Amino acid sequence: MAANFNLVSTKRMEQLEQEAEERMLVSQDEGYLKTISKRFMRNKVAMGGLIVFGLVILMAVFAPLIVNYSPYETTGFFETAPNSDFLLGTDEVGRDVFSRLVYGARVSLIVGLGSVAIYIAIGTTLGLISGYFGGLTDAFIMRLTEVFMSFPYFMVILVLVSLVGPSIWTVTIVLGLLGWPTVCRLVRGSVLSIKDTDFIQAAVSVGHSTPHILFKQILPNVLSPILVNATFGIANSILTEASLSFLGMGVRPPTSSWGNMLSNAQSLTVLGETK
Repeated sequence: MAANFNLVSTKRMEQLEQEAEERMLVSQDEGYLKTISKRFMRNKVAMGGLIVFGLVILMAVFAPLIVNYSPYETTGFFETAPNSDFLLGTDEVGRDVFSRLVYGARVSLIVGLGSVAIYIAIGTTLGLISGYFGGLTDAFIMRLTEVFMSFPYFMVILVLVSLVGPSIWTVTIVLGLLGWPTVCRLVRGSVLSIKDTDFIQAAVSVGHSTPHILFKQILPNVLSPILVNATFGIANSILTEASLSFLGMGVRPPTSSWGNMLSNAQSLTVLGETK
């Protein structure tokens, strides 16, 4: 009876310790998020950028409610100057330019957010593995990143898109698969600086699994460089998609994109004075 009582007491103590640890982790996460939110809200430039980005997202989501014409619809008015019916006029085919501009925001956001989500997932995972395990694993992953970074980024994208075929999904996937090396190196450096700290050694000694240590203990402490890289990456992906579409290797007409709209604006009839 005494042995059974001691066994039950030990299990109960372990359960209480685990519950206390979980409550502590939750409170730490809440405090971390509150600190980040307060610092972000004190930065006026960051808040301004967030507001502008939020307006672009709202414009893309509620595009059917904002515009009066479909971006593919020919109105019968060709190269019309801006007026009350067509805020930005019409193009040489008779499509409303404002509608195409608003719907083009959807393409830019899909490419920007989608490609960044892909390469952040790849780069973060490989960076965590490389920094935590070290040795041959670290050497292999670092040599792989150097191989990817040694090629001219834009030229490789042009070749891959031309081989697969230009489309919004091709551009998104190609940008995502080629953009991870920078994130991988950033995460690896952060992991190397904290993997020998006391709380990581304590997690190892307690017997937590490797995935738990990587994604529950280490990842929350290396989020800062990841978030910074993601914000710049979204803007860079949008510009890259616009450049590819401008060259005819990205989103193809009649789908509206900011890049192919700029390409169409090169014609002398568009640049000339509208009667």
